[in-house]
Amino acid sequence: MPTSRTVLLPIDLSDANSWQKPLAEALAILGANGVLHVVSVLPDFGLSQVSGFFRKDFERDALKAMGKSLKDWVAENVPDAVEVHPHILHGTIYDEILRAADKLKPDVIVMASHRPELKDYLLGPNAARVVRHAPCSVYVVRG
Repeated sequence: MPTSRTVLLPIDLSDANSWQKPLAEALAILGANGVLHVVSVLPDFGLSQVSGFFRKDFERDALKAMGKSLKDWVAENVPDAVEVHPHILHGTIYDEILRAADKLKPDVIVMASHRPELKDYLLGPNAARVVRHAPCSVYVVRG
């Protein structure tokens, strides 16, 4: 696979399977002078009735904590020589990944997909939606 200049790597900080193999693949694709954008998505509450069960500043504080966790993850897992930009997003996972791809214009998205259940056979639901709608190539790595 040819080296790319910009790679978008969506990860779930709470699931090492979402990033261990995809990170290795992203770094291999990146090449010497590329840019790695790492994104992690904090899902929104969905229905407004759900937000009533959380304290007022819960989402803001969760985003702040997640930002620190992503910075720590980058420091621990991405080689110092790599230009990397961490991004915390908030909303529906696949929508936010697609929005980031539209904004950041990566050459390729490298992401994990879990072992599928019958209902989402071939790819997990987020990976499947990203593959169908991404403005660039998507490399799906099995966890």
